[in-house]
Amino acid sequence: MNKIVLSALAALTMTTTSASAGETKFYTDENGQVFTSAAEGRTELKSSTTPVYAKTSKIKFSGVHYLGLNAQSMKDGDKKANFELRRNYLQVKAYLLEDPKSYLRVTLDATYSDKQADSEGHASVYVKYAYLYLNNILPSTGVEIGMVHRPWIDYEEHQGWWMRSISKVFVEAGEAGHLTNSADLGFNIKTKTPYFTSEFGIFNGEGYHGSNDNGGANDEELGDGLSAEWRMTAAILGNGENKRKPLKDTYFDASFFGQYNMDNSHNADTSGNMADYQFFGLHTVYNRPSFLVSAQYVDSSNDLANTTDWNGKGYSFNGTYRIGARKQYSLVARYDNWKNEDSTTGVKDDTENNYIYGVAWQQNKNVKWLLSGQTYDVKENNAKDYTSAMITAEVHW
Repeated sequence: MNKIVLSALAALTMTTTSASAGETKFYTDENGQVFTSAAEGRTELKSSTTPVYAKTSKIKFSGVHYLGLNAQSMKDGDKKANFELRRNYLQVKAYLLEDPKSYLRVTLDATYSDKQADSEGHASVYVKYAYLYLNNILPSTGVEIGMVHRPWIDYEEHQGWWMRSISKVFVEAGEAGHLTNSADLGFNIKTKTPYFTSEFGIFNGEGYHGSNDNGGANDEELGDGLSAEWRMTAAILGNGENKRKPLKDTYFDASFFGQYNMDNSHNADTSGNMADYQFFGLHTVYNRPSFLVSAQYVDSSNDLANTTDWNGKGYSFNGTYRIGARKQYSLVARYDNWKNEDSTTGVKDDTENNYIYGVAWQQNKNVKWLLSGQTYDVKENNAKDYTSAMITAEVHW
């Protein structure tokens, strides 16, 4: 019933209306998917006041929400506690083509925390994804076009680090590499076979909340570079073509990933000078229903002089141990080590150690509860050190 209500609300508030030969009736099935044609097992959605129109035979709505309380204590004695809306995805997929696996996706994200509100304290709302996915442009290969997934982060979040609600992955987290983010304008070619999967793409390189122009000294050159990014994964035990379920599936993957990012507004010094930067990574993960272990190594370099940004090396380990009749309880631990390196002197600066630990309870397929802690230790700049505790509700529908 909840899915039907949520789908009806989403259909009334999110679907773009368009001219049509007549009013289109909407129907929903037991999974909460919305259709524009009647069939066995589908129930008509009634609305006495607001007609809804569509030019597609199937529309699917979903949502992901990370709701939490974060209490943080800095080494200098400063303490704070905040309720956070870390992720608030509202997503619609419109299936426009005869191929049932091709679709248009739009995902909106409203995020609110002490770091992510706008200048007046409101939640920041933006388009996270907006792309057309075309299935089987080549055998076992599809392509995303628009504001799309970048090759690495989505893979790690859904294979090696299932706890995105409490921390970003190693290459994205501010307490670790902080090298890239998860979405950008461009295209991403995705291949899935039983024993090999890959993603290759060309992107603006700025990321979904970046700018193509930072107004520096060399303004005419800023933001005109692109980024080439990739992931190649050996699915050693097979089943690489499937959508894995960590509580049911066993898999063993080894990946090589990275990006070559040309001139863009993020990679400029105070004079507006820019250069290329790149990073390369190795990652492996082994999962069984009772546990998961994962490890990775990343090397990043920046051609700009006198900066430590995007110059460094690091590694990360994480593990999950699951117990209970349905493996619904988990113990979680992760360790990140990142060392920034000055490109001209080779002197190490700001060696970062990041510890994450906690417990989780998968209440049902829609709701997960997490109690977690984090300790951030910077050897060369202790003023940044902190410890924190978080309570999180992770909701999917």
